[in-house]
Amino acid sequence: MKEIVIISGKGGTGKTIIAASMAALAKNKVMGDGDVDASNLYLLLHPEIKEKHDFYAGLIPRIDLEKCTNCGRCQEVCRFEAIKTARDKTVIDLISCEGCGLCALVCPVQAIQMKENRCGEWYISETKYGPLVYARLGIAEENSGKLVTLVRQNAQAIAKKNNLELIIVDGPPGIGCPLIATLTGANLAVVVTEPTLSGIHDLGRVIKVAQHFSIKTVVIINKYDINLENSAKIEDWCRKDNIPIIGKIHFDNIITEALVKGMPVVEYSDNTVTKEIKDIWQKIKTIVE
Repeated sequence: MKEIVIISGKGGTGKTIIAASMAALAKNKVMGDGDVDASNLYLLLHPEIKEKHDFYAGLIPRIDLEKCTNCGRCQEVCRFEAIKTARDKTVIDLISCEGCGLCALVCPVQAIQMKENRCGEWYISETKYGPLVYARLGIAEENSGKLVTLVRQNAQAIAKKNNLELIIVDGPPGIGCPLIATLTGANLAVVVTEPTLSGIHDLGRVIKVAQHFSIKTVVIINKYDINLENSAKIEDWCRKDNIPIIGKIHFDNIITEALVKGMPVVEYSDNTVTKEIKDIWQKIKTIVE
């Protein structure tokens, strides 16, 4: 069983477009969406949800107003100014609260209890391309790395149960905790970049993270012809750092049309872009076999 993660140093490079196309081209696989803060792979794969689960992470305070004496002790010790008095009642602003639990510790009447925080949902679903595991983290919620790990673990369990040979994970943008949770233990990181200044900058950062975890890394330059000079810079940089570039994809409005239709581009069209993506997939298969 091999696991391929498609990542990018920044958003908007076309990472999910590539991931959806690989899902359409690959056989005997399960898909996972590691971008739990803004999951969107399902928009192109149209899953039918089979299982829905709540995601709990961290603790949040709850006040028993019948016990609370409004002594103000919790408000005094809260360094985040999350506890206030409103209409003669003690209230907690959960947006400001960091869940440290000090208020519960100092409450003289045990009116505050720390409870598990429901901060998202995760799903096991079925698509025409195979199983898909994805999740949605709640607004302003934390522990996205833990939720990414949960998505990957369930994708791995499905692959093992059904003797599937491949796991394809659409990773999150950036280099934070969600990316680290996506990368660790993967067999191949496919970095999708674009020939812009921010694309070049963030390409270097995300490759350094992958190298830190000793993950074999390859690069795809998407929309390479919008700036041939910057594409050449990316190629020079990758060559010096011994990072293989396994493909370059033209800019083409057909990709936007495929997105509007909610389809992987390799299914929507059979033009030059589709051929380029198919050639890239053949190279990836050779690498992971």
